[in-house]
Amino acid sequence: MDVSNAKSQMRKGMIEYCVLLLLRHRAAYANDIIARLKASDLIVVEGTLYPLLTRLKKDGLLQYEWQESTQGPPRKYYALTAEGETYLNELDRAWLELGSSVQQLRLTAENFTPQTTTAQ
Repeated sequence: MDVSNAKSQMRKGMIEYCVLLLLRHRAAYANDIIARLKASDLIVVEGTLYPLLTRLKKDGLLQYEWQESTQGPPRKYYALTAEGETYLNELDRAWLELGSSVQQLRLTAENFTPQTTTAQ
């Protein structure tokens, strides 16, 4: 069985959270976000990131400003809004809860001894 599809689906589910994490402390433009996600082995292409950034902006979680670039046209730098920071804090709590739940299940499964039944 090929596990790559499951891994891909897990990554897709985490991209929004990871993008918000990257923008927590400093604004960034899309190519920088893609590079940082790729460096963390979260493969992302522009076709995935731009719709996500647009949705997060529309939802009020991100804002952007144009900044001049020494290497071409102006760049759109994205940053968290106050609402985005609140949302990210909630995602942080959810991530910790989820991680704790998964760890608890892993430990339970490791210590599980099946019940044997006797035939009558």
